[in-house]
Amino acid sequence: MESSDSGSLRSLRELNRERVIEVLRARGSASRAEIARATGLSRSTVSTIVAGLIENELVSEQGEPTAAHGEHGGRPAVPLALNRSAGLALGIDFGHTHLRVAVSDLSHEVLAESSRDLDVDHSAAEGLDAAAELVERVLSAADASGDRVIGAGMGLPGPINRSTGTVGSSAILPGWVGVDAAAEMHKRLGLPVQVENDANLGALAEFVWGAGREFAELIYIKLSSGVGAGLLLDGRLYRGAGGTAGEIGHTPARPDGAVCRCGLRGCLETVASARSIAELLSESRSEEVGSRRLLELVSSEDPAATRLIAEAGREVGIAVANLCNVVNPARVIVGGELSAAGETLTDAIAESIDRYAIPSAAEDVTVVPGVLGERAELLGALALVLHGSDRLLAGEMNEVAA
Repeated sequence: MESSDSGSLRSLRELNRERVIEVLRARGSASRAEIARATGLSRSTVSTIVAGLIENELVSEQGEPTAAHGEHGGRPAVPLALNRSAGLALGIDFGHTHLRVAVSDLSHEVLAESSRDLDVDHSAAEGLDAAAELVERVLSAADASGDRVIGAGMGLPGPINRSTGTVGSSAILPGWVGVDAAAEMHKRLGLPVQVENDANLGALAEFVWGAGREFAELIYIKLSSGVGAGLLLDGRLYRGAGGTAGEIGHTPARPDGAVCRCGLRGCLETVASARSIAELLSESRSEEVGSRRLLELVSSEDPAATRLIAEAGREVGIAVANLCNVVNPARVIVGGELSAAGETLTDAIAESIDRYAIPSAAEDVTVVPGVLGERAELLGALALVLHGSDRLLAGEMNEVAA
């Protein structure tokens, strides 16, 4: 019979192994010294853990040492990463007009990705079937088999009810009403599937790889065909009681404005989405203007396009100022297709924050464009698996501890 002391010691060893693996999952690669600093473990403890992980083929040394000598004249700093053979992750990103799928290894390297245009709003079955087809395509392109995949992360452009797993608004994704997206995707893939709001995934991706690194309190604003926010508080996604936190696109901007698809009048989305801005510009130019043409006109400093983007930015900034007063973030990251408008947009958002947020909240925050572009939500879907899967720790980790 195992004594309580030996059981506690074993639990501590497993916890320490888990901490080492989490550092590698978060960073992609790190030296032994970097792992020791990140975990607070001694270098000898880290070396022992790493040796066991290498022996069990969960971790491997990557390439050449990063310096001629280690710190204090010690051994060279050799980068370590989770072994590609340990597993793969799938990311699935549904937008209102597109579908993207990617596969990565556990060291964060994207091995293959594919995309297609798709009207996601009206048919969940069609979208899920298309996603399953793209999954087969990217696995084939990566020369990988499905049994190596530890899970799939999936993003949808709407609030996700945390208790039911269904889309929380019939007005935003009418074709997905009552559909348990994770369960339906699981039927098609035979894999664990996690579903998340797309703006939340953008926040997660920018936190792990982009403009939000080292910022535990951040807001990610997605400005595309809709308007949404992902909130990261204390380094964790904040979803609210039911999963609708961050739906700033349906907060009032102009009480006497146009009727929104949600049924309310004058929502922020009716004045600040790519679709609404392009429609206004189409009227002023007497020609059909899409979001791509809108951004081209902003880039060429067209007066009307520039003014509309700036006005939209100021409206978004008022909503973000309210968020700043409530959650006091250190960084606001602007993503989505409209982020390509650059400083015309971000300066206008910052201007409203300075004007409408309380001074202490405004002083604490910086507004920056996202750096991951249109792939942010896709990378966030991968991060959902890489930073949330229990299989590596619960399965292979038990083999290491045995």
